Amino acid sequence: MTRSAYTVPPIAAERLPDLLRAMPKAELHMHIEGSLEPEQMFALAARNGVALKYPSVQSLKDAYVFNNLQEFLDIYHDGTMVLKTEQDFYDMACAYLARAQADNVLHTELFFDTQTHTGHGLSADTVINGLYQACADAPAKFGMTASLILCFLRHLSEEEAFECLEQALPHRDKIVGIGLASSEVGHPPEKFARVYARARQLGFRLVAHAGEEAPPAYIWSALDVLQVERIDHGVQAIHDAALMQRLAQDKMPLTVCPLSNLKLCVFPTLAQHNIGRMLDAGICATINSDDPAYFGGYINENFTQTFAALGLNAQHAYTLAANSFEASFIDASLRQRYMHRLQEVFEGFS
Repeated sequence: MTRSAYTVPPIAAERLPDLLRAMPKAELHMHIEGSLEPEQMFALAARNGVALKYPSVQSLKDAYVFNNLQEFLDIYHDGTMVLKTEQDFYDMACAYLARAQADNVLHTELFFDTQTHTGHGLSADTVINGLYQACADAPAKFGMTASLILCFLRHLSEEEAFECLEQALPHRDKIVGIGLASSEVGHPPEKFARVYARARQLGFRLVAHAGEEAPPAYIWSALDVLQVERIDHGVQAIHDAALMQRLAQDKMPLTVCPLSNLKLCVFPTLAQHNIGRMLDAGICATINSDDPAYFGGYINENFTQTFAALGLNAQHAYTLAANSFEASFIDASLRQRYMHRLQEVFEGFS
């Protein structure tokens, strides 16, 4: 049964928060370095003899007030300084996977970058091996599947992105896709046209951040120049009717991150978020946590707060969860199995 053919059975409104938490889902927009909780950051700093700028966990948490993306990126970068060994990257990823398991995530695709860490003197091998081992252990350890998407940092040059890609190629079998992250405004997708063409030749799946703070033109470029299969964020598409029509017609997935959008002042309140309008327009939207340690919640918190603010219903919930599996880079048999589990949960709540 396809997503569009499934009608959600009647579910009482008061049961909706429990349904949101219990339903199987995939998370497709989550930066693993953004899951580094203050407590773990201090533990890794102590393990590796790294001095942090903040005297305590609470003082670090108090600094998580951001007016825009760049203010967040500055403090996010400081946090990555504690990561030094394969074990550190493994432990960080496992901490996230444990939280994802508790939120009934059946599959996750982790964004990571090597450029931040090679800039600190680490090798790309250290980063990739540590994260990949956590993904490889995820089925047995957490009852879920996980894969890696390598993101280029868009504030750096395309030449540096090519270098990053070459460093990752010995680990080609450990990475499912290529993405584009970091400061969006002033760094349009076409800046990375050649390196994306190379990644496409190599058989990587392609995604890109576009239309978070930058205008709809960045989304057009990600589609037409980079030829991506998913748009990360994409909320600015609402301002371009032709783009909205294209996204719906092409069933182009958007990996939307509501609490991130709130924290970075993309929307002044969750009640003004446009994901409900996206769904009603036939857009293949999904809900994700982006950088959950910094933005106030993991995936279930994004679901429950967004649904409460927008008055979304159980049919919206099913659509979002089904979209997440359909938009993921898993094979058809696994997708079918996960979709079956999703429908079982909804039947159980009816």
